[in-house]
Amino acid sequence: MNKITIFFFITIFCVSGILVADLPELISREVLFGNPAKSSPKVSHDGKMLAYLAPDDGVLNVWVRTTGKKDDRVVTHDKNRGIRSYNWAYDNKHILYIQDKDGNENWHLYSVDITKNGAEARDLTPFEGVQALPIHHSADKPGEMVVKINKDNPRLHDAYHLTLKTGKIEKVAENPGNVNVWYANDNLDVIGAQAILPNGGGMLLTRLSPDGEWKKFLEWGPSDIVQGLMFSKDGKYWYIKHNLRSDKQCLYSKDLKTGKEKLLFKPEKADVGTVFKNIKDNTPEAVRVNYLRANWHLLGDTYKEDFAQLEEVHDGDMYVVSRDKADRIWLAQYVTDDGPVYYYTYDRKSKKAEKMFSHNPELEELKLAEMKPVVIEARDGLKLVSYLTLPAGVEHKNLPMVLFVHGGPWARDSWGFNPYAQWLANRGYAVLQVNFRGSDGFGKDFLNAGNRQWGKKMHTDLIDAVNWAIEKGYANPEKIAIMGGSYGGYAALAGAAFTPEVFTAAVDIVGPSNVMTLIKSVPPYWKPLLNVFRHRIGDWEKEPELMKQMSPLFSADNIEIPLLIGQGKNDPRVNVQESLQIVDAIKKNKTPVTYIEYPDEGHGFARPENRMSFNAAAEKFLAEHLGGRYEPPTKEEAKLLKKVTKVDYK
Repeated sequence: MNKITIFFFITIFCVSGILVADLPELISREVLFGNPAKSSPKVSHDGKMLAYLAPDDGVLNVWVRTTGKKDDRVVTHDKNRGIRSYNWAYDNKHILYIQDKDGNENWHLYSVDITKNGAEARDLTPFEGVQALPIHHSADKPGEMVVKINKDNPRLHDAYHLTLKTGKIEKVAENPGNVNVWYANDNLDVIGAQAILPNGGGMLLTRLSPDGEWKKFLEWGPSDIVQGLMFSKDGKYWYIKHNLRSDKQCLYSKDLKTGKEKLLFKPEKADVGTVFKNIKDNTPEAVRVNYLRANWHLLGDTYKEDFAQLEEVHDGDMYVVSRDKADRIWLAQYVTDDGPVYYYTYDRKSKKAEKMFSHNPELEELKLAEMKPVVIEARDGLKLVSYLTLPAGVEHKNLPMVLFVHGGPWARDSWGFNPYAQWLANRGYAVLQVNFRGSDGFGKDFLNAGNRQWGKKMHTDLIDAVNWAIEKGYANPEKIAIMGGSYGGYAALAGAAFTPEVFTAAVDIVGPSNVMTLIKSVPPYWKPLLNVFRHRIGDWEKEPELMKQMSPLFSADNIEIPLLIGQGKNDPRVNVQESLQIVDAIKKNKTPVTYIEYPDEGHGFARPENRMSFNAAAEKFLAEHLGGRYEPPTKEEAKLLKKVTKVDYK
């Protein structure tokens, strides 16, 4: 037997003191990280058709079927990275989707006519090296939409009117130099904008007509968060979320003429999240607030019976993901922690729900782990909402553990099915996910507590969470790895460089190693955001020493634990040099490091074959250093890994 076979044979009997026989059956990476069977369903606006994403020859594409029938057919024909975001046009004839090239995020907007069998997708924004993204489309103008495109200046997105049938585009709002968001009403008039100010704060601008003069509508400082939502159908109000007079982000209506605002909902523990509107007049009818788990709060009685009915259909957190124009047919999604995502159709007239599918039927029959929400107290008393996933079937004591850190960092972890948490728990690890300070959704004070704290208090929050897991008896202090992507990849590098005594190994996926070179290499259309970065991260021009302190690259001599690093060559956010420079530094330090670079990926691994091959390497890496079990690479994974592994120094 070769070494891999011998190692695998040994782990069948014991993993870091755990009897592997007590763990559930090994779940293959293909089940967890391959394409979903079906996902992201959407009903056409006339209610006559349903669309969803599903593989076609191994690549995610859009499929459609007639409502109530089984005449499913694929209507898009992407052969590369797959389609991940799409929508119905309001004419009910076209599917709209965005696609880039090998992860470069220069998105183009495509349209395909589903009434023509075998129709080729049409590139509606055929501009080389340009990014185009939808702003708004509306039932009032079914053959049109508004998009933002940076074709005149790569730094700035202007707003354009687009005619779907002809592909004609016309600029309707020119960027003055600091606008990062455009807003349109249901008549597709661009009457709102959000600009970034030199201090990192912002300003909402409005105009009462498409050719009117822009005027300041609302201004805020760098510590506040404001988000414009929809305009009322009657043109009187703009619905907005902000935290200017509170810690948590609240929902307001604001008079477009007078600026007078009315508080519609004030949450207690977390910011207002998704706002559910009345299709007829755009009035907010419900808000979702996510603290430990997501909960809906109704603002009126219009949908009271519907929400009550849907909450009883299936376990988990419920979301309405699509509705027809008549507001009769809804598609509901149910997110569970120990099973796949389930989708149901719901008829508001009959009050009946019917299961469509789950995103992965194979998961329905498997023993998955429970994700437990926990609140961990940091050393300065700050409360950190976290999620602990423990292996099923074994005693939850002295386990090897993976600290899995989210990206952003201005994002958050949430409760629900997480393929990485289930994968690692299935291999025998405790998995801890921490919403460290600076994470989004927990109020202004919590967000701003992370300002200028990369590698500092944001990192000690992670260490405090590890210590909590050790003190509770869940984690073996000698068997702890840190892993994550984007900022989570940075956190993995920081863990290896700043606190190597805490961790046994680290896995970095597209993580920056030098904050200064990260900022200097961001894509040109991120330039307006640099004022925000100065406030939240630090001033790289005036405070180079602070940037060095934050950057793992300058502490590479301290790295003594094994590292696995994965990178997409075309990543526009975290340039490939961020990984190459830390790999070079680690090699000089003679620390074990494996570097894997995918030539057809960007910020993360979208292609299933890349995702699965990297996770095959990560699984073996973690097993070697933490003692968990693993599934050996398939022939295809091994072949691809051999091709893309650039450095394997041991």
